[in-house]
Amino acid sequence: MNRLEQIALDPRFHEALSVLKGFRNGVVYGAKVRFPHALVMTILFKTGSVESKVKGILRATKQHALNLGIFATIYKTLMIVQRKMNDGKEASLHPFIAGVIGGYYVFGDNNSINQQIILYLFSRVVMAIVKVPVKRQVVDAPPQTFPVFAAVVWGLVMWLFRHETDTVQPSLRASMQYIYRDSDSWNSLRTLIWHNK
Repeated sequence: MNRLEQIALDPRFHEALSVLKGFRNGVVYGAKVRFPHALVMTILFKTGSVESKVKGILRATKQHALNLGIFATIYKTLMIVQRKMNDGKEASLHPFIAGVIGGYYVFGDNNSINQQIILYLFSRVVMAIVKVPVKRQVVDAPPQTFPVFAAVVWGLVMWLFRHETDTVQPSLRASMQYIYRDSDSWNSLRTLIWHNK
């Protein structure tokens, strides 16, 4: 067995190598997710030279990949530190603390890539939270929370669109404008059927 193989399998280096592999996996996953998304969105919606489009795709891919890699590094490092400070045991609050610190440091910059990632996570977090009360109930037929969740989400977004329009995210606002407001007016049968005004 060569020296590098010995290091990789040595339990003394497990934590450090786990952090290193977390960085690597974050970068790989971020690139795999962002590159095709950036490519499709650029082809469909961006204007400009081929060179500027390619640079934009690579820039978005690099940012997404590095963000996930750096976050994984911070998170895993803080988990190790907290365990060491707690006699080698993980406390329930440790992942939250590590996530808060990593999230603030890595994703605190308000840019389009971070917004997409945070909105994606937020929707998944809310869905998971909705399931927690049902999961923890010990009954034969737990109540379905998804219909209530769906109803509340639609109620909130429609209220916000109607009364606090400028707070709604721009692309959502544009689609809602087209569906709900532009459908309120027309000046002929042709514009009723084919156009929004």
